Amino acid sequence: MDNRPIGIFDSGVGGLTVAKQVMKVLPKEQMIYFGDTAHLPYGSKSKEAVTKFSKQNVQFLLKKNVKAIIVACNTASANSLEELQATFDVPIFGVIDAGVAEALASTKNKKIGVIGTAGTVRAGAYEKMLCALDGDVSVSSKACPLFVPLAEAGWTNNEIAHLTAKEYLQELLDFGIDSLVLGCTHYPLLKQCIGDVVGDGVTLVDPAKATAGRVGAFLAEHNALHDDAATKEHEFYLSDQTDMFSTICEISLEETHVAEIVDIDGISGK
Repeated sequence: MDNRPIGIFDSGVGGLTVAKQVMKVLPKEQMIYFGDTAHLPYGSKSKEAVTKFSKQNVQFLLKKNVKAIIVACNTASANSLEELQATFDVPIFGVIDAGVAEALASTKNKKIGVIGTAGTVRAGAYEKMLCALDGDVSVSSKACPLFVPLAEAGWTNNEIAHLTAKEYLQELLDFGIDSLVLGCTHYPLLKQCIGDVVGDGVTLVDPAKATAGRVGAFLAEHNALHDDAATKEHEFYLSDQTDMFSTICEISLEETHVAEIVDIDGISGK
């Protein structure tokens, strides 16, 4: 057994949707969450900048003695995961491969949609992996940048959210998708709105749940699950103050937590 915590980082607070799934799938595990709110959004930044920030985030979590790390940011997973895995001696999981596997399992007509930040869509990681695993699959990707501020404002299922979703998603529906990957950690907060727009004929794929399952399977295989002793409290850290942390905690985790502010720029990249 290994009672050390699991580390999770995101560019901000959207990764709390991933934390929710980890808490649900692995209720005995302690979690340490870090949101790099000082540098968000990652989606509009270069690959080099995203990788630099991601390395700092990993180093911070390693100081907390974590046994595994989840990159709960699609942009960082798309741009930096391989370099992080090559640089650091700790199991590091992204969210993309789990989302890809679930999308391939759910599609019937081989037409899959992917929505995410501009950085995630630009990197093309979902499309490349989907097509590499199944040459018959067709993928249509769409950047949906307004979904993030809508989620953080708590406007997840009002008229403005619905109009925005219709504008973004119509071309994917015209493409004929039957499976849609929610390729940003904020997007599950708008799941009901997105589902209303795309209809029952489209399966919504949330990579967070599949990622939590993969991490649990890995820990079980390596005899690294937390034992039955009392689990320590989860810890939350941010690199800059934001009112959105409390908002997303209440929406996603349905709990109230207090985040400690840390100077992430004081941690040099590796």
